[in-house]
Amino acid sequence: MSFDEQEPVKRRSGKVGPIEIRATRPSDAEAIAAIANLPGFRAGTLRLPFQSVEETREWLEKPAPNSTRLVAEVNEQVVGNAGLNRLSGRRMHIGQIGMGVHDDFTGCGVGSALLAALVDSADNWLAIKRLELTVFVDNAPAIRLYEKFGFETEGRLRAFAFRNGEYVDAFTMARLRL
Repeated sequence: MSFDEQEPVKRRSGKVGPIEIRATRPSDAEAIAAIANLPGFRAGTLRLPFQSVEETREWLEKPAPNSTRLVAEVNEQVVGNAGLNRLSGRRMHIGQIGMGVHDDFTGCGVGSALLAALVDSADNWLAIKRLELTVFVDNAPAIRLYEKFGFETEGRLRAFAFRNGEYVDAFTMARLRL
């Protein structure tokens, strides 16, 4: 089943608001784990089913060095999360990003708000020249979002991951600040 064929039970469309972007905190573990276990969210990531709250809490309590982790909230409900990990050594000019949005809040501006915050941090605070990501080739909404922010497809990674009983391809995309 492709990403576009997976319909959440209560899919919303249009804007919601206001969307608040803030740094993650350990108390977000339960909300982030619940989102990570939603079928649409999981289909766009490398996460396995049944993400535990304990695993998520440990991930939040032990962030990678040089990482930025954000959540999006609507009416004090966590509806998405995103991260930026700066590389080191001769690749310290590069940041790798990942993000996801609650199934019920796709198409509502949450992804745009999260990505705008990551790009702002990379450009204006971290002096990151290159942002990289991978995205499954059948995730058209995410690809459109990334293109809107200046990301370009650089290649196709064949049989990139095993998802829902089959191997799926991914695009590698990047945005260069010139």
